[in-house]
Amino acid sequence: MTTNQNIETRRDAAVARAIAYSSTFVADRAENAEVWDVEGKRYIDFCGGIGCQNVGHRHDRVVAAIKDQVDRLTHTCFQVTPYESYITLAERLNALLPGDFAKKSLFFSAGGEAVENAVKIARYHTGRPALITFTNGYHGRSYMGMALSARMVPFKQGFRPFPTEIYRLPFPDEFHGISLEDTQRAFDTLFRSDCPSDQIAAIFFEPVQGEGGYNIATPEFLSYLRGLCDEHGIVLVADEIQTGMGRTGKMFAMEHFGITPDLTCIGKSIGGGLPISGIVGRADIIDSVPPGGLGGTFGGNPIACAAALAVLDVIAGEGLLQRGIEMGQQIDRRLQKMAQRNSFDRVGDVRALGCMNAIEIVKDRDSREPDGDLTAAIVAHALKKGLILISAGPARNVIRLLVPLSAASALVDEGLDILEQSLEEVMG
Repeated sequence: MTTNQNIETRRDAAVARAIAYSSTFVADRAENAEVWDVEGKRYIDFCGGIGCQNVGHRHDRVVAAIKDQVDRLTHTCFQVTPYESYITLAERLNALLPGDFAKKSLFFSAGGEAVENAVKIARYHTGRPALITFTNGYHGRSYMGMALSARMVPFKQGFRPFPTEIYRLPFPDEFHGISLEDTQRAFDTLFRSDCPSDQIAAIFFEPVQGEGGYNIATPEFLSYLRGLCDEHGIVLVADEIQTGMGRTGKMFAMEHFGITPDLTCIGKSIGGGLPISGIVGRADIIDSVPPGGLGGTFGGNPIACAAALAVLDVIAGEGLLQRGIEMGQQIDRRLQKMAQRNSFDRVGDVRALGCMNAIEIVKDRDSREPDGDLTAAIVAHALKKGLILISAGPARNVIRLLVPLSAASALVDEGLDILEQSLEEVMG
């Protein structure tokens, strides 16, 4: 009989040690918001491949689109022999992105590639070298992604030197005592002492910081960034790789704020489980780069494009944006009730934007000191009870929920019951 243990033994012998994992089982199959291991045990998936399964595992329309595409064409490289699905996907994303301006799109394989190419576009368009990013931000594992990202251990430790001309400023965060005024002062100091505004090519930010702990941007902060970029000719880049494709109850999280970035990086759930990412934004900025300046062998692979088009069909046809709002409220209500329990005094904060939900675990509510060890114990305990969770934040003390938007309400409640039981049993 195949067991989790014998496959894990093979993995330890064959797979690089640097590829970390959090689950203690080996997945065999998945359906919507459920995963079964090789021994037949069922798990409720509140992770969704770290936000890649907004329409659920193996949605029938996505699977059908993939199978149909495999029967016709698997790869030619769009730059050599174009195909219509790439163009159709660009057309649909251009139409979905808010903003009263001409738009264009281009596609890659992974989210980090989208970020890298947004850097290239911004630098080419402006003729400037410098980039601004924020504390607790995350933008990928490539060298430019690591340089833009804030988390040192384990993502950056031992990998220096990183690309230069990147300046990290404080992200406003009320729970952790960082105000918009703190951020504004940091910008003023930067422009006066380290890098003038006319040397800044782009500002990169996440509307909700994913890996950084689900810190939600405020409308005031994003309005300030938009005004700053307009004033100084800086390209405003929204990293919506985790927040996009309905995760927050809008196709793009920026729709909650009424602020339109110049470039938007997308990925994760756009492919329905297949690797595809992209940039959608202002045509004049994107087209400032001449032909041949951007691309990649597998970027916008036809199978991934077919899957992405099916994902957009599912989101629209099944009302998943509204479902994201409703599910987010369902989860938030339960998390708020948990936080109000006297025995759960280690739950320091509950945060949500649409169906992007999180709880922050602290040592006590007065100091708000993070407790990563307790968080890890809760996540591990929940896994034993059949619920897949992942943590986030610089101290790994935030439990983030990425429930597929297609999950049934009863299944969501079942998963939340396990989370509550795990909090109760671990906190004692």
